Amino acid sequence: MLLMRKLMMKMSITIDGFVCGPNGENDWIFKSSDESSRAWAVSQSMDAGLIIMGRKSFVSMAPYWPTASGPFAAPMNEIPKGLFTQKGFKGIDPIKTETAEQALAAKSWVEAKIFDGDLAEEIRKLKSEPGKPISALGGAGFMRSLIATGLIDEYHLVTHPVVLGKGLTIFNDVLQPMDLTLVDVKSFPLGIVARTYHS
Repeated sequence: MLLMRKLMMKMSITIDGFVCGPNGENDWIFKSSDESSRAWAVSQSMDAGLIIMGRKSFVSMAPYWPTASGPFAAPMNEIPKGLFTQKGFKGIDPIKTETAEQALAAKSWVEAKIFDGDLAEEIRKLKSEPGKPISALGGAGFMRSLIATGLIDEYHLVTHPVVLGKGLTIFNDVLQPMDLTLVDVKSFPLGIVARTYHS
């Protein structure tokens, strides 16, 4: 039996089910994080062999991470990237770096693999390849599309102790009920609760 590479989705979510405000606001994510919740998130990130995201997230993240510091910089810069786009991709502006270390960090962004075919087909191909799990990051639109493929194996939903009242969700395009199995729950001092579900 062929073992498929696992696809994991990680998303921060509010108590009322939003992943960001109406205009993409996500500053609330950082207000309730603490050292232990960040350490957990970093350890989850380091398990991945490939990080995939949509075009908008990639374009916004690529200039930032190579010169960033902090615990998330290493996994975000060291792990290879995959960019999914339906509207084409003209590339990114040269990433400004000041040190050899930063230039090396920028390499995984500059050399990201571009996927512009059918999303489900491309994901199936990636899952059939050998390697560590695939980690999906990004905005609500990309996550909704990914959920719709039915190919996510593991959901990491990180609930923050905040209510927005309005915003964007990721499960609103689901056409039929999804039965998930809760396999792990971790709570952190400032109120974050991380739940891991298998599909």
